[in-house]
Amino acid sequence: MRRVNGWLTIFWLLMIPVSIWTHWISSITYVAALTLWALVSGHWSAWQAARVEVAQEHAAERREEVAEEIVAKITDPAGRAPAGSSKRTDGTSEA
Repeated sequence: MRRVNGWLTIFWLLMIPVSIWTHWISSITYVAALTLWALVSGHWSAWQAARVEVAQEHAAERREEVAEEIVAKITDPAGRAPAGSSKRTDGTSEA
C-alpha cells in the first residue's frame, strides 16, 4: 500500500499545475472531488496509524509477559535465586 500511496501523492502533486492550466480549479465539481479525496485519504491514514499503534501496544504487553515469566522461572516463590544460579556467564562465581 505504501507504493500506491506514493504514486497517488506524485499524481496529485502533478495535478496541481494541470488543474490550474486547464482551469479545473475553478470547477466546483473538481474542488468537491478533491476535497472528498483529501477527507478519505486523511481518515484512512489515521486509521492505519491507529492500527500500528495497537499492534505496538500488544507487542509491548507480550514482551512484559515474557519477561515476567522468565523472572518467575529463575526465582523461587521465596524470592531466592535457585541453587547454582550465582555463577556468572563468564564461568566465574560470585564471591
